[in-house]
Amino acid sequence: MRLFRSAVLVSLIALTACANVGKSKLNPFNWFGGSKEVMAIPLADAAPDDRLLIETVLDLKIDKFPGGAIVRATGLPPTQGYWDAELVAQPVDDKGRLVLDFRIFPPISAAGVVNQQSREVLVGLRLSNIKLQDVRQIIVQGAKNARSSSR
Repeated sequence: MRLFRSAVLVSLIALTACANVGKSKLNPFNWFGGSKEVMAIPLADAAPDDRLLIETVLDLKIDKFPGGAIVRATGLPPTQGYWDAELVAQPVDDKGRLVLDFRIFPPISAAGVVNQQSREVLVGLRLSNIKLQDVRQIIVQGAKNARSSSR
């Protein structure tokens, strides 16, 4: 009976520890949570890019997978017809921030404004664990706002 009680006590302690690890920063699935709106970071001197920054960044999600993460961002241009969207990485700064500029080409000819869903643009970027090694915060920025997710 004494052995049974000891086994039950050890099991309960182990389960309690697992619950705490599941919510801790040690769990890789918790490294990047939901996003929040933040101030834009000044643009670094990077290679010239003729594309514009997306007007508004609506959403940012970071999905972990074995070997890295996929950054997904949803942006809203002012009209329909924007094309060739890409997240362009700036160098990781000394604070561990990886800033991604949400770049996109404007329409070639005049385009209309129908509704928000028809204008939304979704873009993604795969980042390896090596690239994420020193990253503590990922920021996706547009012309009017930026969204951030931290470890």
